[in-house]
Amino acid sequence: MLNNLYSRWMYSWETRLTMRDQNRVVRPLEWGFNWLAPYIDKAGLAGRVGRLVDAGASEQAMVEVNEAILADSERFFGYERPTDFRLESRHPMLFPTNVRPETLERDARLKSLAADGKVERAQFLRFTSPERTPYAENDLVNARWYPADRKKQTGKPKQAMIVLPQWNADAFSHNALCTLFNRFGISALRLSKPYHDIRRPSELERSDYAVSANIGRTLSATRQAVVDIRCCVDWLESQGYEQFGVLGTSLGSCYAFLASAHDRRIRVNAFNHASAAFGDVVWDGQSTRHIRQALQDAGLNRVSLRGVWGGISPLHYYGKFQKQGRGKKDEGIAGSAAEVAKKVLLIYARYDLTFPLEYSLEVVKSFHAHGIKFEERVLPCGHYTTGETPYQYIDGWYLGSFVWRAFRELARERISTGNSAESIEPDLVAK
Repeated sequence: MLNNLYSRWMYSWETRLTMRDQNRVVRPLEWGFNWLAPYIDKAGLAGRVGRLVDAGASEQAMVEVNEAILADSERFFGYERPTDFRLESRHPMLFPTNVRPETLERDARLKSLAADGKVERAQFLRFTSPERTPYAENDLVNARWYPADRKKQTGKPKQAMIVLPQWNADAFSHNALCTLFNRFGISALRLSKPYHDIRRPSELERSDYAVSANIGRTLSATRQAVVDIRCCVDWLESQGYEQFGVLGTSLGSCYAFLASAHDRRIRVNAFNHASAAFGDVVWDGQSTRHIRQALQDAGLNRVSLRGVWGGISPLHYYGKFQKQGRGKKDEGIAGSAAEVAKKVLLIYARYDLTFPLEYSLEVVKSFHAHGIKFEERVLPCGHYTTGETPYQYIDGWYLGSFVWRAFRELARERISTGNSAESIEPDLVAK
Protein backbone atom coordinates (compact mmCIF):
# COMPACT_ATOMS: atom_id res chain seq x y z
CA MET A 1 0.00 0.00 0.00
CA LEU A 2 2.68 2.47 1.08
CA ASN A 3 4.89 1.37 -1.81
CA ASN A 4 2.10 2.07 -4.28
CA LEU A 5 1.45 5.49 -2.79
CA TYR A 6 5.13 6.34 -2.91
CA SER A 7 5.42 5.15 -6.52
CA ARG A 8 2.45 7.23 -7.65
CA TRP A 9 3.78 10.27 -5.80
CA MET A 10 7.24 9.87 -7.28
CA TYR A 11 6.02 9.34 -10.85
CA SER A 12 3.76 12.38 -10.52
CA TRP A 13 6.64 14.53 -9.21
CA GLU A 14 8.98 13.27 -11.90
CA THR A 15 6.45 14.00 -14.64
CA ARG A 16 5.89 17.54 -13.38
CA LEU A 17 9.62 18.21 -13.45
CA THR A 18 10.02 16.88 -17.00
CA MET A 19 7.20 19.12 -18.19
CA ARG A 20 8.37 22.23 -16.37
CA ASP A 21 10.36 23.71 -19.27
CA GLN A 22 8.29 25.05 -22.15
CA ASN A 23 11.12 25.93 -24.55
CA ARG A 24 11.64 22.50 -26.11
CA VAL A 25 11.49 22.74 -29.90
CA VAL A 26 10.27 20.04 -32.30
CA ARG A 27 12.68 20.04 -35.21
CA PRO A 28 12.08 17.84 -38.28
CA LEU A 29 14.13 14.76 -39.09
CA GLU A 30 17.41 15.41 -40.88
CA TRP A 31 19.80 12.62 -41.78
CA GLY A 32 22.82 14.90 -41.38
CA PHE A 33 25.37 13.02 -43.49
CA ASN A 34 27.21 16.33 -43.92
CA TRP A 35 28.08 16.26 -40.20
CA LEU A 36 29.91 12.97 -40.75
CA ALA A 37 31.55 13.81 -44.08
CA PRO A 38 35.20 13.67 -42.88
CA TYR A 39 34.66 10.26 -41.29
CA ILE A 40 32.68 8.92 -44.25
CA ASP A 41 35.46 9.97 -46.62
CA LYS A 42 38.25 8.47 -44.50
CA ALA A 43 36.30 5.23 -44.08
CA GLY A 44 35.87 4.94 -47.85
CA LEU A 45 32.08 5.09 -47.61
CA ALA A 46 31.38 8.22 -49.64
CA GLY A 47 30.44 6.43 -52.87
CA ARG A 48 28.21 3.86 -51.22
CA VAL A 49 26.45 6.43 -49.02
CA GLY A 50 25.92 8.76 -51.96
CA ARG A 51 24.31 6.05 -54.07
CA LEU A 52 21.97 4.97 -51.28
CA VAL A 53 20.92 8.55 -50.54
CA ASP A 54 20.27 9.20 -54.23
CA ALA A 55 18.12 6.06 -54.31
CA GLY A 56 16.02 7.31 -51.41
CA ALA A 57 17.53 4.82 -48.94
CA SER A 58 18.96 7.30 -46.42
CA GLU A 59 18.10 5.14 -43.42
CA GLN A 60 19.98 2.19 -44.90
CA ALA A 61 22.93 4.47 -45.64
CA MET A 62 23.01 5.68 -42.04
CA VAL A 63 22.76 2.11 -40.75
CA GLU A 64 25.78 1.16 -42.87
CA VAL A 65 27.71 4.15 -41.51
CA ASN A 66 27.02 2.91 -37.99
CA GLU A 67 28.02 -0.62 -38.92
CA ALA A 68 31.33 0.79 -40.14
CA ILE A 69 31.76 2.69 -36.86
CA LEU A 70 31.20 -0.50 -34.89
CA ALA A 71 33.59 -2.44 -37.11
CA ASP A 72 36.39 0.06 -36.41
CA SER A 73 35.38 2.32 -33.56
CA GLU A 74 39.00 3.24 -32.91
CA ARG A 75 38.93 5.18 -36.16
CA PHE A 76 35.67 6.97 -35.32
CA PHE A 77 36.71 7.86 -31.77
CA GLY A 78 40.35 8.43 -32.68
CA TYR A 79 41.82 11.94 -32.82
CA GLU A 80 44.89 14.08 -33.19
CA ARG A 81 46.02 15.59 -29.93
CA PRO A 82 45.36 19.36 -29.75
CA THR A 83 48.34 21.69 -29.65
CA ASP A 84 46.63 24.76 -28.17
CA PHE A 85 45.91 23.76 -24.56
CA ARG A 86 45.73 26.84 -22.35
CA LEU A 87 44.19 28.07 -19.11
CA GLU A 88 41.82 31.02 -19.25
CA SER A 89 40.74 33.12 -16.27
CA ARG A 90 37.22 34.62 -16.25
CA HIS A 91 34.14 35.16 -14.14
CA PRO A 92 31.96 32.02 -14.10
CA MET A 93 28.56 32.51 -15.71
CA LEU A 94 25.41 30.39 -15.45
CA PHE A 95 24.39 29.93 -19.12
CA PRO A 96 20.84 28.78 -18.26
CA THR A 97 18.89 26.46 -20.55
CA ASN A 98 15.41 27.29 -19.26
CA VAL A 99 13.45 30.52 -19.11
CA ARG A 100 11.87 30.08 -15.71
CA PRO A 101 11.75 33.42 -13.80
CA GLU A 102 13.86 32.17 -10.90
CA THR A 103 16.58 30.94 -13.28
CA LEU A 104 16.70 34.18 -15.25
CA GLU A 105 16.83 36.14 -11.99
CA ARG A 106 19.80 34.09 -10.80
CA ASP A 107 21.56 34.59 -14.12
CA ALA A 108 21.04 38.37 -13.99
CA ARG A 109 22.29 38.50 -10.40
CA LEU A 110 25.49 36.61 -11.27
CA LYS A 111 26.17 38.91 -14.22
CA SER A 112 25.67 41.97 -12.03
CA LEU A 113 28.01 40.65 -9.34
CA ALA A 114 30.64 39.85 -11.96
CA ALA A 115 30.36 43.33 -13.46
CA ASP A 116 30.92 44.80 -9.98
CA GLY A 117 33.93 42.57 -9.40
CA LYS A 118 32.22 40.68 -6.60
CA VAL A 119 32.61 37.24 -8.13
CA GLU A 120 35.96 35.49 -8.01
CA ARG A 121 37.50 34.53 -11.31
CA ALA A 122 37.88 30.85 -12.12
CA GLN A 123 40.28 28.96 -14.34
CA PHE A 124 39.09 27.15 -17.44
CA LEU A 125 40.98 24.77 -19.68
CA ARG A 126 40.47 25.74 -23.33
CA PHE A 127 41.56 23.97 -26.51
CA THR A 128 40.28 23.31 -30.00
CA SER A 129 38.28 20.11 -30.31
CA PRO A 130 39.56 17.57 -32.86
CA GLU A 131 35.95 17.25 -34.10
CA ARG A 132 35.07 20.33 -36.13
CA THR A 133 31.54 21.67 -36.56
CA PRO A 134 30.11 24.80 -38.23
CA TYR A 135 30.07 26.50 -34.81
CA ALA A 136 33.35 28.04 -33.69
CA GLU A 137 32.08 28.51 -30.13
CA ASN A 138 31.23 24.83 -29.88
CA ASP A 139 34.63 23.75 -31.16
CA LEU A 140 36.46 25.67 -28.42
CA VAL A 141 36.37 23.16 -25.57
CA ASN A 142 35.73 24.50 -22.09
CA ALA A 143 36.48 22.73 -18.81
CA ARG A 144 36.47 24.48 -15.45
CA TRP A 145 39.63 23.58 -13.59
CA TYR A 146 39.54 22.56 -9.94
CA PRO A 147 43.12 21.77 -8.91
CA ALA A 148 43.49 20.05 -5.55
CA ASP A 149 45.67 21.61 -2.90
CA ARG A 150 49.21 20.37 -3.33
CA LYS A 151 49.41 19.44 0.34
CA LYS A 152 46.47 17.06 -0.10
CA GLN A 153 48.25 15.42 -3.06
CA THR A 154 51.46 14.78 -1.17
CA GLY A 155 52.48 11.17 -0.75
CA LYS A 156 50.31 9.67 -3.46
CA PRO A 157 50.01 9.67 -7.27
CA LYS A 158 48.48 12.81 -8.73
CA GLN A 159 44.85 11.95 -9.41
CA ALA A 160 42.12 13.73 -11.37
CA MET A 161 38.48 13.32 -12.35
CA ILE A 162 36.75 14.56 -15.48
CA VAL A 163 33.14 15.44 -14.68
CA LEU A 164 30.30 15.60 -17.24
CA PRO A 165 26.87 16.77 -16.06
CA GLN A 166 23.53 15.93 -17.59
CA TRP A 167 22.05 17.07 -20.90
CA ASN A 168 21.03 20.75 -20.83
CA ALA A 169 22.98 21.36 -17.63
CA ASP A 170 23.88 24.95 -16.83
CA ALA A 171 27.50 25.87 -16.16
CA PHE A 172 27.20 25.41 -12.38
CA SER A 173 25.81 21.89 -12.41
CA HIS A 174 28.12 19.35 -10.71
CA ASN A 175 30.58 22.02 -9.57
CA ALA A 176 29.94 20.99 -5.96
CA LEU A 177 31.19 17.48 -6.78
CA CYS A 178 34.44 18.95 -8.05
CA THR A 179 35.03 20.87 -4.82
CA LEU A 180 34.22 17.67 -2.91
CA PHE A 181 36.88 15.78 -4.85
CA ASN A 182 39.36 18.54 -4.04
CA ARG A 183 38.83 17.79 -0.34
CA PHE A 184 40.08 14.27 -1.07
CA GLY A 185 43.19 15.58 -2.82
CA ILE A 186 41.70 14.79 -6.23
CA SER A 187 41.75 17.47 -8.93
CA ALA A 188 38.82 17.84 -11.32
CA LEU A 189 37.97 19.16 -14.76
CA ARG A 190 34.29 19.97 -15.10
CA LEU A 191 33.82 19.57 -18.86
CA SER A 192 31.22 21.53 -20.81
CA LYS A 193 29.76 19.01 -23.22
CA PRO A 194 29.31 19.91 -26.91
CA TYR A 195 26.68 22.62 -27.42
CA HIS A 196 26.49 23.28 -23.67
CA ASP A 197 26.88 26.53 -21.69
CA ILE A 198 29.64 28.68 -23.21
CA ARG A 199 29.83 26.30 -26.20
CA ARG A 200 26.15 26.73 -27.05
CA PRO A 201 25.47 28.54 -30.34
CA SER A 202 23.71 31.88 -29.84
CA GLU A 203 20.70 30.68 -31.85
CA LEU A 204 19.77 28.19 -29.11
CA GLU A 205 18.13 28.52 -25.72
CA ARG A 206 18.80 24.87 -24.90
CA SER A 207 21.59 22.44 -25.78
CA ASP A 208 19.41 20.94 -28.50
CA TYR A 209 22.14 20.11 -30.98
CA ALA A 210 23.74 17.55 -28.66
CA VAL A 211 20.73 15.25 -29.08
CA SER A 212 18.17 15.93 -31.78
CA ALA A 213 16.28 14.57 -34.76
CA ASN A 214 19.36 15.36 -36.85
CA ILE A 215 20.86 11.87 -36.85
CA GLY A 216 24.32 12.76 -38.13
CA ARG A 217 24.71 15.79 -35.89
CA THR A 218 23.92 13.66 -32.84
CA LEU A 219 26.60 11.17 -33.89
CA SER A 220 29.05 14.03 -34.41
CA ALA A 221 28.25 15.54 -31.00
CA THR A 222 28.87 12.19 -29.32
CA ARG A 223 32.18 11.72 -31.10
CA GLN A 224 33.17 15.25 -30.12
CA ALA A 225 32.33 14.63 -26.48
CA VAL A 226 34.34 11.41 -26.39
CA VAL A 227 37.47 12.86 -27.99
CA ASP A 228 37.20 15.98 -25.81
CA ILE A 229 37.28 13.75 -22.71
CA ARG A 230 40.34 11.95 -24.01
CA CYS A 231 42.03 15.27 -24.81
CA CYS A 232 41.42 16.36 -21.21
CA VAL A 233 43.31 13.26 -20.09
CA ASP A 234 46.13 14.27 -22.45
CA TRP A 235 46.35 17.69 -20.81
CA LEU A 236 46.23 16.23 -17.30
CA GLU A 237 49.08 13.89 -18.22
CA SER A 238 51.10 16.87 -19.42
CA GLN A 239 50.56 18.42 -15.96
CA GLY A 240 52.01 15.37 -14.23
CA TYR A 241 48.80 13.55 -13.35
CA GLU A 242 49.03 9.78 -13.29
CA GLN A 243 45.63 8.32 -12.41
CA PHE A 244 42.38 9.35 -14.07
CA GLY A 245 38.66 8.93 -13.68
CA VAL A 246 35.47 10.08 -15.32
CA LEU A 247 32.05 10.80 -13.87
CA GLY A 248 29.08 11.24 -16.15
CA THR A 249 25.43 11.87 -15.41
CA SER A 250 22.65 10.89 -17.84
CA LEU A 251 23.88 11.83 -21.34
CA GLY A 252 27.23 12.48 -19.69
CA SER A 253 27.35 8.87 -18.52
CA CYS A 254 26.97 7.66 -22.12
CA TYR A 255 29.83 9.91 -23.20
CA ALA A 256 31.93 8.81 -20.22
CA PHE A 257 31.39 5.12 -20.92
CA LEU A 258 32.31 5.44 -24.58
CA ALA A 259 35.46 7.39 -23.72
CA SER A 260 36.55 4.84 -21.13
CA ALA A 261 35.84 1.95 -23.50
CA HIS A 262 38.34 3.53 -25.90
CA ASP A 263 40.92 4.80 -23.42
CA ARG A 264 42.79 2.52 -21.06
CA ARG A 265 44.03 5.45 -19.00
CA ILE A 266 40.56 6.08 -17.52
CA ARG A 267 40.41 3.78 -14.50
CA VAL A 268 37.79 5.26 -12.18
CA ASN A 269 34.32 5.24 -13.75
CA ALA A 270 31.14 6.60 -12.17
CA PHE A 271 28.07 6.23 -14.38
CA ASN A 272 25.24 8.21 -12.82
CA HIS A 273 22.11 6.95 -14.65
CA ALA A 274 22.81 4.61 -17.53
CA SER A 275 21.07 2.93 -20.44
CA ALA A 276 22.10 0.39 -23.04
CA ALA A 277 20.95 1.90 -26.35
CA PHE A 278 21.07 5.59 -27.25
CA GLY A 279 17.90 5.37 -29.31
CA ASP A 280 15.87 3.59 -26.61
CA VAL A 281 16.21 6.55 -24.27
CA VAL A 282 15.34 9.06 -26.99
CA TRP A 283 12.27 7.02 -27.96
CA ASP A 284 10.89 6.21 -24.51
CA GLY A 285 12.26 8.96 -22.27
CA GLN A 286 9.94 11.73 -21.13
CA SER A 287 12.51 14.48 -21.60
CA THR A 288 13.01 13.61 -25.28
CA ARG A 289 9.36 13.36 -26.26
CA HIS A 290 9.79 16.35 -28.62
CA ILE A 291 12.53 14.48 -30.49
CA ARG A 292 10.46 11.32 -30.65
CA GLN A 293 7.64 13.32 -32.18
CA ALA A 294 9.84 14.47 -35.06
CA LEU A 295 11.26 10.98 -35.61
CA GLN A 296 7.85 9.34 -35.45
CA ASP A 297 6.40 11.88 -37.89
CA ALA A 298 9.15 10.83 -40.31
CA GLY A 299 8.26 7.15 -40.00
CA LEU A 300 11.08 5.99 -37.71
CA ASN A 301 10.64 3.77 -34.65
CA ARG A 302 12.68 2.34 -31.80
CA VAL A 303 14.17 -0.39 -33.99
CA SER A 304 15.19 2.22 -36.56
CA LEU A 305 17.00 4.23 -33.91
CA ARG A 306 18.94 1.21 -32.70
CA GLY A 307 20.36 1.01 -36.22
CA VAL A 308 21.08 4.65 -37.00
CA TRP A 309 22.57 5.34 -33.55
CA GLY A 310 24.17 1.95 -33.00
CA GLY A 311 27.67 3.40 -33.20
CA ILE A 312 27.11 5.53 -30.09
CA SER A 313 25.16 2.97 -28.04
CA PRO A 314 27.03 1.55 -25.00
CA LEU A 315 25.55 -1.93 -25.51
CA HIS A 316 27.93 -2.54 -28.42
CA TYR A 317 31.02 -1.69 -26.37
CA TYR A 318 30.66 -3.75 -23.20
CA GLY A 319 33.21 -6.27 -24.42
CA LYS A 320 35.64 -3.55 -25.39
CA PHE A 321 35.19 -1.85 -22.02
CA GLN A 322 35.80 -5.12 -20.20
CA LYS A 323 38.99 -5.81 -22.17
CA GLN A 324 40.35 -2.38 -21.27
CA GLY A 325 40.50 -3.49 -17.65
CA ARG A 326 42.20 -6.84 -18.08
CA GLY A 327 45.60 -8.29 -18.78
CA LYS A 328 47.56 -5.09 -19.31
CA LYS A 329 50.26 -3.59 -17.15
CA ASP A 330 50.37 -0.10 -15.70
CA GLU A 331 53.29 1.31 -17.63
CA GLY A 332 53.35 4.35 -15.38
CA ILE A 333 54.75 2.23 -12.54
CA ALA A 334 58.46 1.58 -12.79
CA GLY A 335 59.07 -2.13 -12.61
CA SER A 336 55.45 -2.81 -11.77
CA ALA A 337 53.42 -5.90 -12.58
CA ALA A 338 50.14 -4.28 -11.59
CA GLU A 339 47.18 -4.93 -13.84
CA VAL A 340 45.16 -2.05 -15.15
CA ALA A 341 41.72 -2.61 -13.68
CA LYS A 342 38.80 -0.27 -14.14
CA LYS A 343 36.80 0.59 -11.05
CA VAL A 344 33.15 1.07 -11.86
CA LEU A 345 30.08 2.49 -10.14
CA LEU A 346 26.65 2.21 -11.74
CA ILE A 347 23.82 4.29 -10.30
CA TYR A 348 20.25 4.15 -11.54
CA ALA A 349 16.88 5.33 -10.26
CA ARG A 350 13.93 3.07 -9.50
CA TYR A 351 11.31 5.57 -10.70
CA ASP A 352 13.16 6.95 -13.71
CA LEU A 353 10.97 8.12 -16.61
CA THR A 354 13.87 9.51 -18.67
CA PHE A 355 16.18 6.48 -18.51
CA PRO A 356 13.44 3.89 -17.92
CA LEU A 357 14.31 1.29 -15.30
CA GLU A 358 14.17 -1.63 -17.74
CA TYR A 359 17.02 -0.13 -19.75
CA SER A 360 19.18 0.44 -16.67
CA LEU A 361 18.57 -3.15 -15.61
CA GLU A 362 19.66 -4.22 -19.08
CA VAL A 363 23.00 -2.53 -18.37
CA VAL A 364 23.29 -4.35 -15.05
CA LYS A 365 22.59 -7.69 -16.70
CA SER A 366 25.05 -7.03 -19.52
CA PHE A 367 27.82 -5.92 -17.13
CA HIS A 368 27.45 -9.23 -15.31
CA ALA A 369 27.36 -11.18 -18.58
CA HIS A 370 30.59 -9.53 -19.79
CA GLY A 371 32.40 -10.02 -16.50
CA ILE A 372 32.63 -6.30 -15.74
CA LYS A 373 33.20 -5.82 -12.02
CA PHE A 374 31.15 -2.95 -10.68
CA GLU A 375 29.35 -1.49 -7.70
CA GLU A 376 25.61 -0.95 -7.98
CA ARG A 377 23.49 1.69 -6.26
CA VAL A 378 19.76 2.28 -6.68
CA LEU A 379 18.20 5.66 -5.94
CA PRO A 380 14.64 5.73 -4.51
CA CYS A 381 13.62 8.48 -6.93
CA GLY A 382 13.55 9.32 -10.62
CA HIS A 383 15.83 11.04 -13.12
CA TYR A 384 14.94 14.66 -12.51
CA THR A 385 14.19 14.15 -8.82
CA THR A 386 17.80 13.04 -8.37
CA GLY A 387 18.57 16.74 -8.34
CA GLU A 388 16.03 17.44 -5.59
CA THR A 389 16.39 17.22 -1.83
CA PRO A 390 17.05 14.75 -0.25
CA TYR A 391 17.97 12.61 -3.25
CA GLN A 392 20.74 14.86 -4.49
CA TYR A 393 22.59 14.25 -1.22
CA ILE A 394 22.12 10.50 -1.45
CA ASP A 395 23.44 10.58 -5.01
CA GLY A 396 26.32 12.83 -4.00
CA TRP A 397 27.24 10.44 -1.18
CA TYR A 398 27.28 7.46 -3.51
CA LEU A 399 29.43 9.29 -6.06
CA GLY A 400 31.79 10.96 -3.63
CA SER A 401 32.44 7.93 -1.45
CA PHE A 402 33.02 5.72 -4.49
CA VAL A 403 35.51 8.10 -6.11
CA TRP A 404 37.36 8.52 -2.83
CA ARG A 405 37.59 4.75 -2.27
CA ALA A 406 38.50 3.99 -5.88
CA PHE A 407 41.41 6.42 -5.95
CA ARG A 408 42.52 5.29 -2.50
CA GLU A 409 42.72 1.74 -3.85
CA LEU A 410 44.65 2.92 -6.90
CA ALA A 411 47.12 4.70 -4.63
CA ARG A 412 47.51 1.53 -2.57
CA GLU A 413 48.13 -0.49 -5.73
CA ARG A 414 50.86 1.92 -6.70
CA ILE A 415 52.56 1.62 -3.32
CA SER A 416 52.20 -2.17 -3.19
CA THR A 417 54.40 -2.43 -6.28
CA GLY A 418 57.36 -1.28 -4.24
CA ASN A 419 58.04 1.86 -6.25
CA SER A 420 60.58 3.53 -3.96
CA ALA A 421 60.06 6.88 -5.65
CA GLU A 422 56.68 7.22 -3.97
CA SER A 423 55.27 6.98 -0.48
CA ILE A 424 51.80 7.23 0.94
CA GLU A 425 50.29 9.01 3.91
CA PRO A 426 49.87 6.57 6.82
CA ASP A 427 46.23 7.55 7.42
CA LEU A 428 45.40 6.82 3.78
CA VAL A 429 46.53 3.24 4.23
CA ALA A 430 44.78 2.87 7.58
CA LYS A 431 41.35 4.11 6.52
